Amino acid sequence: MNERQESTTSQNSPVTMIGLGPMGQAMTRTLLAAGHPVTVWNRTPSRADEVVGAGASLAATPVEAVEAVEAGGLVILSLTDYQAMYDVLDGAAGSLAGRTLLNLSSDTPERTREAAAWAADHGATFLTGGVMVPAPMVGTPAAHVYYSGRAEALQGHLTTVSLLGTPKYLGEDPGLAQMMYQAQLTVFLTTLSALMHATAMLGTAGMEAKEALPELLSSADSIGAILRAGEEHPGTALDAGEHHGELSTVTMMGATSDHIVETSASLGLDLALPLAVQAHYQRAIKDGHGGDNWTRIIDGIRGLR
Repeated sequence: MNERQESTTSQNSPVTMIGLGPMGQAMTRTLLAAGHPVTVWNRTPSRADEVVGAGASLAATPVEAVEAVEAGGLVILSLTDYQAMYDVLDGAAGSLAGRTLLNLSSDTPERTREAAAWAADHGATFLTGGVMVPAPMVGTPAAHVYYSGRAEALQGHLTTVSLLGTPKYLGEDPGLAQMMYQAQLTVFLTTLSALMHATAMLGTAGMEAKEALPELLSSADSIGAILRAGEEHPGTALDAGEHHGELSTVTMMGATSDHIVETSASLGLDLALPLAVQAHYQRAIKDGHGGDNWTRIIDGIRGLR
């Protein structure tokens, strides 16, 4: 379901959007531009001013917002977390039956599965989504959204949700899309912290960020190409439990992590990030895997000995 396909739902079917932070507003504008009638609700009504000016209808209550779409209709949630869903929709639970709840909020996979069960108890179909672009990129060719939950529910609204970004369906487990979202953010947030740590390191030598960041970003951009150069399908060796250490061994990479810790300490920088990285290599070496490829650190991350 990675390609845009025809949906059984009308292209101009009504949609409800609950939550009007930057992402909710961007999605609302995208749906309006495509001709969908959109009803919105937000805890702070003034946040709806811009999208109402663009043609959205403001509901006075969550019940009114949910009931703005008929049975089979789509209710999209863009909230802080899953607790916010309960806070908003508990009073509207009696109106959920027959509707599809698409929750694009961030939380843990387990809370997502609990939310799917809660929705089913109230007669609603639940879909999880993870939007993998910032708000300004919603609806652009660069946008993609991971989904999990009932495949037929996604298929029924595919034309509509494809407006937000290319849909990538992961499976029936409601927690899968949330898991992928958190995994992607693990890479993203860790990279951001690494970039700031490296920028701070270079700053101690008098290099301004406008000089340092272009060089560092070039390095970050090259990581994908480096990993892909090792095998046609990255991850194949990991799945096979193979960690051949002909090129980059745990010991070699561990020594590099030691140098980063020492340099950072000498410069008075925060050591949280370099110590965390160093710990991965130290554990693999302690477990007797110093001659293996650096990928062996995954055992310690998984909690294996």
